[in-house]
Amino acid sequence: MKQDYTLPELCKFEAVPLAAMLRRKEVSAVEVMKTYLDHIDAVNPAVNAIVSLRPREELLAEAEQADLALARNEDVGPLHGIPQAIKDLAQTKGLRTTLGCLLFENHIPEEDSIFVARMRKAGAIIMGKTNVPELGLGSNSYNPIFGLTRNAYDPDHVGGGSSGGAGVALALRMLPVADGSDMGGSLRNPAAFNNVYGFRVSQDLIPIEGVDVFYSQMPVVGPMGRTVEDLAMLLSVQAGYDARAALSLDNPQGWLSGLAPADPKKLRIGWLGDFGGHLPFEPGVLELTRKAVSLFAEEGAVVEDVEPFFDMAQLWDAFLTLRSQRVGGKLHAAYQNPKTRSLLKPEAIWEVERSLGQSGLDVYNASVVRTSWYLALLRLYERYDFLVLPSAQVFPFRAGIDWPQEVGGRKMDSYHRWMEVVIGSTMSGCPAISVPAGFNENGLPMGFQIMGRPRGDRSVLEATLLYERISNWHKRLPPMIAS
Repeated sequence: MKQDYTLPELCKFEAVPLAAMLRRKEVSAVEVMKTYLDHIDAVNPAVNAIVSLRPREELLAEAEQADLALARNEDVGPLHGIPQAIKDLAQTKGLRTTLGCLLFENHIPEEDSIFVARMRKAGAIIMGKTNVPELGLGSNSYNPIFGLTRNAYDPDHVGGGSSGGAGVALALRMLPVADGSDMGGSLRNPAAFNNVYGFRVSQDLIPIEGVDVFYSQMPVVGPMGRTVEDLAMLLSVQAGYDARAALSLDNPQGWLSGLAPADPKKLRIGWLGDFGGHLPFEPGVLELTRKAVSLFAEEGAVVEDVEPFFDMAQLWDAFLTLRSQRVGGKLHAAYQNPKTRSLLKPEAIWEVERSLGQSGLDVYNASVVRTSWYLALLRLYERYDFLVLPSAQVFPFRAGIDWPQEVGGRKMDSYHRWMEVVIGSTMSGCPAISVPAGFNENGLPMGFQIMGRPRGDRSVLEATLLYERISNWHKRLPPMIAS
């Protein structure tokens, strides 16, 4: 792209105000779509965040229909006329959904995922997909179909994952708001790596359909955005019970109604940090994130160091068991066939083979550990409103590296060990959001997690809204669009 590139004015608006402009007919959906497509053409080649982009003429025709609906004064949803690209792990009717895996290279779903259908009903115009790691495995978005997604702030570094394409596209204003999903930090890692918000909502708040709707409780779908207002809006669209997801929760509605910053003088916040020395970090991560958290204290909140008094090594082992059991079950048939096994990445094969060595008792014992962890957090929440800790253990690393082999002088023994800091929320089902914490001396972003009480999604948004008011990091543009 040209070094003197100027970010188009329409791409500067966040999703909620842009949607309001469309409803007031101050701008047309066609104009918005043209602007976004031109911007994507200019910026995306440098980072490879958006893939499977639909033909321009199709998208402009849909935008024209959106304008006609407004001209007829029809009731429209909160995403009406808003360009969107869906994470390439979610099913999109009539649009190629690859999961970044050669097994699904030409897969075109006949139905949308539940949350995608809700976004479409709310008026979103789906332009294409956002890039992911193969099968969503790992926090670095590269795959044999589309290649690597690069960091929004420095394309010589990675964009994170598995919602890497979403995080990068959001940071570079190629999307006003974005969807993502998270089992091992896949909303929180790319948010931290790209200076945006990524919200891992409460387990089952947003329904996920699948072949196992009763046991599959570690992954969640969630919103990504550049403002709390946008997060709340997208959450209001995505959340709510669906009979196809048997354990899904009712949507309390009104996510935007009355949403106000938390009163800092009433907050008690526990800083988990490195779990009492259990976790290694790249130099600078702990210091940067702790400094960002101190902004709460400057506003009057109580911020204290706290240890969970839990065997964190045991929690990691339980996470590995439950994750492998789920991933291995889904991929077992592909693994059994030598032809399809050859199309799986080594990390996928590693997960399947771990699952084959597990017994039912192993899975049960891991679930018991998970319950113990949940109960330990409940005890902490008797004292603290929120628990906070970094969103990642390393800053965005150099492009071309699959995953960090060493962190803080310690060898990493798996492809995801360097993301151990995120499993607290995954294993408890508690909501956790990654918020921008600032940049290191090389201009690379980092974030920290605000983890709330069970089903405390609204309170997490209110704490984040407070942070948004006292921190300006989320306003810092990537260099390639800052001129």
